[in-house]
Amino acid sequence: MDIGYVNARVRGMHSFLLDRKQLDSLILKPDLASFISDLEKTPYKQDLQLAMVTATEIRGVENALRMNLIRTFRKILSFVEGDTGEKYVHIFLTRWDIHNVKTILRGKKVSIPTQEIRSCLVPAGDLDEATLVELLKQPDIKAVVDLLAMWGHESSIPLTRHFEEYSKTSDLVILEYALDKDYYERALRRVKGKSNDETIIRDLIATEIDVTNIKSLLTLIRDGIDPEDGERILLSGGKHLNMKQLLTMLHAPTIGELLPYLEKTPYRFLIGLKAGAETHAKMSVYQNALDRYLITHGARIFRGDPLSITILIGYLWEKYTEVMNLRIIARCKETMITPEEMEAEMIYV
Repeated sequence: MDIGYVNARVRGMHSFLLDRKQLDSLILKPDLASFISDLEKTPYKQDLQLAMVTATEIRGVENALRMNLIRTFRKILSFVEGDTGEKYVHIFLTRWDIHNVKTILRGKKVSIPTQEIRSCLVPAGDLDEATLVELLKQPDIKAVVDLLAMWGHESSIPLTRHFEEYSKTSDLVILEYALDKDYYERALRRVKGKSNDETIIRDLIATEIDVTNIKSLLTLIRDGIDPEDGERILLSGGKHLNMKQLLTMLHAPTIGELLPYLEKTPYRFLIGLKAGAETHAKMSVYQNALDRYLITHGARIFRGDPLSITILIGYLWEKYTEVMNLRIIARCKETMITPEEMEAEMIYV
């Protein structure tokens, strides 16, 4: 693989990402129709035209964004297929397998209509569109797990191992935690080397583990979950917070008493969000800030060594962020949310 050539192609793709000025212009559009009209003047035109054949308005926009994201991910994977860089791209894309399996399990749990579940899936990893459709046809969670096991998909291993425990309580957190734990352990094992590329990817994975753990701690403490029960869903392998620290933080009686533990970490920015953010309604303030930190951290590596394979990973994060921002704008246009409120939800990288 000529990494210089591959990165040149990725930089070419990067030049077509929407800049801050274009996003701000879309935010200021008066309604969803005008938003769609302007989006058709961007690289999303082809996907919008195809999606609008079978769906309209917000559903059409979301389908178009989803199709564009999948096509982009597949294109990036084709650049490194059969080479060492494939391993790093595969780690990122496997996150979507976990997302998709969780989404299907949640949908089956509360009997959400199949089409609604399908609209939330992103077949960018090993589980392609046809495979996900087969999973959606299954009548319940057990049937989904059994089918994954029959296919020998790696996600079936933690699900099968913990299904008996889940069946006793019907607590889906058990299966979701098992999926996360298995994914992060596998990902970290794949980047144990000392090369600069592996160091950067390992740092990104470890940061994502930190963010996931902090979100779990915030939820556990807010909901008054017994620390012994909470221990079961904390992940090891974080960059700045080890398991001993996490267990200490888990015993904080309130979120206000939890946050000072982050003072000496890069996550200290949460402390400034304390006022008024400890209710159920405001928990998203913390979660959004953590998401913003993680996405910015991931996208930043695009601007690193021009001969590093991590340029591809940075681009994938930036592309994901763009699609997420466009979904936010589209949904806000549909519900007539003000531009000021909309901009507060955006993540610029």
